[in-house]
Amino acid sequence: MDMQALLDDIAEAVAPKLGEGRVADYIPGLGRVDAEQFGIAVAMADGGVYGSGDWRRPFSIQSISKVFSLALVLSSGGVRIWQRVFREPSGTPFNSLVQLEHENGIPRNPFINAGALVVTDQLQTMTGDAGGAVRDFLRRESENPTIGVNQTVADSEAAHGHRNSAMAHMLASYDNLDNPVETVLEHYFSHCAMEMSCQDLALAGRFLSRNGVGASGRQLLTPSQNKRINAVMLTCGTYDAAGEFAYRVGLPGKSGVGGGIIAVVPGRCTICVWSPALSLSGNSLAGVAALDEFTTRTGWSVF
Repeated sequence: MDMQALLDDIAEAVAPKLGEGRVADYIPGLGRVDAEQFGIAVAMADGGVYGSGDWRRPFSIQSISKVFSLALVLSSGGVRIWQRVFREPSGTPFNSLVQLEHENGIPRNPFINAGALVVTDQLQTMTGDAGGAVRDFLRRESENPTIGVNQTVADSEAAHGHRNSAMAHMLASYDNLDNPVETVLEHYFSHCAMEMSCQDLALAGRFLSRNGVGASGRQLLTPSQNKRINAVMLTCGTYDAAGEFAYRVGLPGKSGVGGGIIAVVPGRCTICVWSPALSLSGNSLAGVAALDEFTTRTGWSVF
């Protein structure tokens, strides 16, 4: 298969969709991004990296960071996280408060905002610097030491993150936070505001396609842990559109409201797509279309 030609074809095929939907303007730091951009990168499990479009342009990874914070917690033996967070699809928006109260302060899964706050809290307890731990992990796995936080976006999220703050206080009211609310929010906003390119993210997530083996050849996760992260990505990684994503794409995936999506073909590759205009569920419209094209043309899916 000529992977480069395939990615170029996919970029051309989705071009008419660029700009459909709307950028995440409820976060002012993201609302000024050009909606007509598109990038796609593929990091093969055996080492090759390919890309097309704006695949080397950094963007705000947002909720994609939740995959890496969860991987760090599990890799350090943090199995207690599954006593604090469920593993079921939410069926509600990623920032819903209703379900959290109904289920007595236990978030439905680690990829909605409430669940990610609990994961961040546990990572903070384990490391003393949750945001820094995620940043360093991303730098190592992508082999890009320049990756860091866009402080303008982080400050923008903090200034307008009233719902996240409400969730954190509700979690604390149910004794499901160990650290101060302000500390958890600071580190949560920090890792969500990391800037990376499609190339960086495809490389950083490649361990998910290699049974947990990282860039150095070291086992980051056990095969069982790796399987479980991929499983939760498949069922919960694209908010209340996880069923539609599985139907169209057929891969574990995790999206972010910055317009990025990573997807995993176990044993073959990790893919990252980026286009900032979003569906009502918060997923990149052109990005989902590109992943649909990719799995349709290659026949690579988990089904």
